[in-house]
Amino acid sequence: MVDQVTQVLPKPKRRRRARPDIWSVWALVVAALVLAPIVAVVWIAATPGDPVWAHLTSTVLPRYLMNSLLMMALVGLGTGLLGAGAAWLVVMYDFAGKRWLQWALLAPLALPAYIGAYALVDFLEYAGPVQTGLRNLFGWQSARDYWFFEIRSLWSAAFVLTLALYPYVYLLTRAALREQSASLNEVARALGCGPRMVFWRVALPLARPAIAAGMAIAMMETLADFGTVNYFAVQTLTTGIFTTWLQSYNAAGAAQIACVILVLVLVLAGTEKFSRRARRYHSLNSRRAPHVPTRLRGLRSALAAIACLVPILLGFVLPVGVLVQLGLTYFSAWGNADLWRAALHTLLLGGLTAVVVLGAATVVVYGVRLSRHRLPRLLLPVATLGYAAPGAVLAIGVLFPLAALDNWLAEALEALFGGRFGLLLTGSVAALIFAYTVRFFAIGQGAVDGALGRVTPSMDMAARSLGRNSGQVLRAVHLPLIKGSIQVGALLIFVDVVKELPATLILRPFNFETLATHVYNQASLENLPLAAPAALLVILVSLLPLVLIARHEHGRNQARDD
Repeated sequence: MVDQVTQVLPKPKRRRRARPDIWSVWALVVAALVLAPIVAVVWIAATPGDPVWAHLTSTVLPRYLMNSLLMMALVGLGTGLLGAGAAWLVVMYDFAGKRWLQWALLAPLALPAYIGAYALVDFLEYAGPVQTGLRNLFGWQSARDYWFFEIRSLWSAAFVLTLALYPYVYLLTRAALREQSASLNEVARALGCGPRMVFWRVALPLARPAIAAGMAIAMMETLADFGTVNYFAVQTLTTGIFTTWLQSYNAAGAAQIACVILVLVLVLAGTEKFSRRARRYHSLNSRRAPHVPTRLRGLRSALAAIACLVPILLGFVLPVGVLVQLGLTYFSAWGNADLWRAALHTLLLGGLTAVVVLGAATVVVYGVRLSRHRLPRLLLPVATLGYAAPGAVLAIGVLFPLAALDNWLAEALEALFGGRFGLLLTGSVAALIFAYTVRFFAIGQGAVDGALGRVTPSMDMAARSLGRNSGQVLRAVHLPLIKGSIQVGALLIFVDVVKELPATLILRPFNFETLATHVYNQASLENLPLAAPAALLVILVSLLPLVLIARHEHGRNQARDD
């Protein structure tokens, strides 16, 4: 009987494994390419030919590390105070000039820190207008007759970086304060808390995750900075990479210093995420009462306006004023052929990088959307690590694997065709674009992922039911819907390419300049008049995203008011 039942019952079918589709495979390939430079840095550091680490730890590494940590601490504290304080004023109070000050506080983001450093030194140095005015006013004859603080120092570098990076904290904190319900503040005041106590006991704890995130971004940018600290003669981990690699010809030592930077970046990112995870606040009411700003009058209104105006004047108006004055005084510098050649190179690199990054990001995000496997989903957030890695670190990870590939290609081509073939990829525009792609892939991925996430899967199903394959669905359905987000992502990538300095200095082709390297080279030669036009062009391009953010925020505020 059992045998008869066994014969009647059908044998269970073997479960077929889902084969990876072509989009998933391409997503894995792109993610692997983006991660390859970081893996290469770790590999180079772990396999040195000589005992480099012991030499570094006994000589220069402690100095590099201490200077970097001190810089990060100073900039983190400064940006936290400036950004959170300005956000508190513009959200909680209404004062004279607030309407334009709340947008002007973003202006320092358009000024790369190294350009601000050049302008500050020119303004405060011995031959600058400040010390010249002091000597004329008091009749001093030389620097021995008076005291003036050391301009090129770690403290000055931290001051410049703080003014350039506080808008990160300001943006995130302002958004967090706006999302808080006004009823919380009203309850605190009903319990006898004054404005100061409301800030310390209610608003600040609720906004702490946003402040921590902004400070972490500012500290990572400080760690990655090269132009500012190099101009102020501060020896940090990033300048140590250049010194160890390009002056001591020690690639393994430079890679090991780069690994120290990567560890610090991971610690910062992990600390920031842990702080957000440990402190979560939820609103029990989806309809939050909007906060009504307290109207300030008289002296209080003037003090609030001055408090917001000072970082704008020091972080944007003063440096731009110095550069404009130099650009007008030495107007002939605008006709320099090298300037416009560098501008053309910058335009070419920014455009190509935006196309490559967004194309790669679309492949990865769309592949993850279609994939039934976990691996592409796990690789998607990991592929964005390049944005946290400094440009100098990525340059090491790009240059050495490309050099090895170039040597292999040259030998293969010589064996096939004879003759001699030079390096095809190393020191080319392709290597530079690849480094930019790794560095800014997170921007493209964020733009595409956010846009595709808003497209309902039912559209995919409807298009597939009409006989369209996955590629046709992407081209005919998704791309028209996410076109606006892709354009915004392209603009942000283009601006970041314009401002990028360390990776460009290392990987650029011979005699190939961009606006950033043109500014750096001229400023290094103490020839700021020739650097001023290129610096002004960089600032002008960098203002575009800020205008876009201001328009977007203004539209959201109008829609909320309506």
